Amino acid sequence: MRHRRTLPIRLAALFLLAAPGASALDGYRVYESTAASVNGEVLFLSDVAREGCFLRCAALPGSDPELLTLWEARDRLITDVLVLQEQKKLALGQVDNATLSAYAAEAIARMAACGSPCTADIRPEEIRSWVERKLVIRDFFHRRVGMFVEVGDEDVEREVRRRTAAGGSPDLTADQVREEMLDAKVSQEVRNWYDRTASKSRIVLSPLGEQ
Repeated sequence: MRHRRTLPIRLAALFLLAAPGASALDGYRVYESTAASVNGEVLFLSDVAREGCFLRCAALPGSDPELLTLWEARDRLITDVLVLQEQKKLALGQVDNATLSAYAAEAIARMAACGSPCTADIRPEEIRSWVERKLVIRDFFHRRVGMFVEVGDEDVEREVRRRTAAGGSPDLTADQVREEMLDAKVSQEVRNWYDRTASKSRIVLSPLGEQ
């Protein structure tokens, strides 16, 4: 018997991973420094700073705080953009409104409770848009990766025997081993997807140290 993995939301944040840009009130974007360009789509420094703030405050329900450098936050944002560009190209589905509303409400509460001053200029609609992006990414990888990853019973039994022989915990169950193996396989497949996609993309990075 083979078991498939339902992609956990934490994988959506792995890379982890069209950032909505801040715009002037009149509808025109104020001039600011660029951080990168992904297949012609420009990412601004404010986009990167906002991404870092969301991750620092663990805005996504179920996530833990992450303190990233500006360069690390840019990498996360670039990977998100790669997914969204592919998702748009394939015309995959959108997020269910009820799910989005529930996640967004908790994310807004998390940002309100965050003690970092970085939250001061982030509006509720920006939080909702960010949450929607993360949920779209989760759905994308479920459709493209998670639903195709399998671990067979024989593989699990072999791994249990290997761990037991190596002095592993005697309380470790086959179900726990299966979960770990599924997580590992999904994570690897997601990394492979990013590597393939990035190799075919034109990514131009700006020197953040000079900005």
